[in-house]
Amino acid sequence: MIRDRRILYSVAFLRAVATGMAGVLIGIYLARLGFNPTQIGLVVSAGLAGAAVAAVLVTLRADRSGRRRSLVALALLGGAGGLAVAATSHLAVMAAVAFAGMLNGMGRDRGAALILDQAILPATTDDRHRTQTFAWYNLLQDAGHAVGSLAAGLPVLLRAWAGVDELTSLRLTLAGYAGITLATGALYLCLSPAAEAPRAARVAEVSPESRRVLWRISSLFALDGLGGGFLTAALLSFFFFKRFGVAEASLGLLFFCARLANAGSHLAAAWLARRIGLVNTMVFTHVPSSLLLLTVAVAPTFPVAAALFILREGLVEMDVPTRQSYVMAVVRPEERTVASGVTHLVRLFSWAVAPGFAGLLMSGPALAGPLVVGAGMKIAYDVLLYAAFRGSRPPEERRTS
Repeated sequence: MIRDRRILYSVAFLRAVATGMAGVLIGIYLARLGFNPTQIGLVVSAGLAGAAVAAVLVTLRADRSGRRRSLVALALLGGAGGLAVAATSHLAVMAAVAFAGMLNGMGRDRGAALILDQAILPATTDDRHRTQTFAWYNLLQDAGHAVGSLAAGLPVLLRAWAGVDELTSLRLTLAGYAGITLATGALYLCLSPAAEAPRAARVAEVSPESRRVLWRISSLFALDGLGGGFLTAALLSFFFFKRFGVAEASLGLLFFCARLANAGSHLAAAWLARRIGLVNTMVFTHVPSSLLLLTVAVAPTFPVAAALFILREGLVEMDVPTRQSYVMAVVRPEERTVASGVTHLVRLFSWAVAPGFAGLLMSGPALAGPLVVGAGMKIAYDVLLYAAFRGSRPPEERRTS
């Protein structure tokens, strides 16, 4: 299973490169096509809604139809959708292909393929190293996000070197996003049969104990996801673009630095979790990140806003590997695809709903409104999560105690 883990790590990096690049460019690309903030929010919501529907299908069917087959199909759809987005300029068509191609305007890889990656990963290690395995997976993701964000400056280079116009340069870069997405499908074909679901997972139902835990934690993840939906990379890029007049290359560099901060935080999260526990790590790093986001909304200049944003990004992702590890630890191995799917679904549906409302806020005088609303929701989530789960420990923490 070491080989499978390496394949999943490689795919995580490549898919994150594509997602990071698209997250920065989608908002600018749509603005250059003449779309207003409300329409941009609707297109981003359509892409996330498509990802949510794909996540439902993966959760319900992938263990029976085959994990590898499902992962390859997701890569093909994502690549084809990216090509279609780069080729059209009509709002209705754009929304439709964004939905079918699961276009991710979040700037972070949170699609349906992640459900299966996370269901496979725990079987490649033991309980003691599970959080560290997820930390490395997420580190590679955010390293990919950083490279992708930096690659968002490619349109500027294409205009300078190839002499193409602005819209063509953006479309060519989005075609590159599609090509990288298609390449991940080829890697998934190399997964071993051991990556498939245990036979019990194909017929077993979720136990009542696991169902209760998933219901409680998913309700909270829905609130966190709704807050995150107000803070997609596409809308944050649009905020910096409109508030400070920042160009694509500068935004690409900003998100590159932010993703590097994300990447380093994952290993720190694994180290901290061994000392204070998974739930404490999730909460005590997430609240300060939301407070920093509130300061970004009122920053007077772009350098100040950029510095505060990067500080925020150094903390905001520390709950990701700990959250993933915690969910996989509190359910049985044959329930992992369902658990991963359910907890991702509530986030995806929340993400799909929020950008449309965020776009409406930004269309009025409240350009920074989504930052304030999103931060407030995330703080509320952290308080409720700590109250509900501070006494529920994963196996390795119970053995240590």
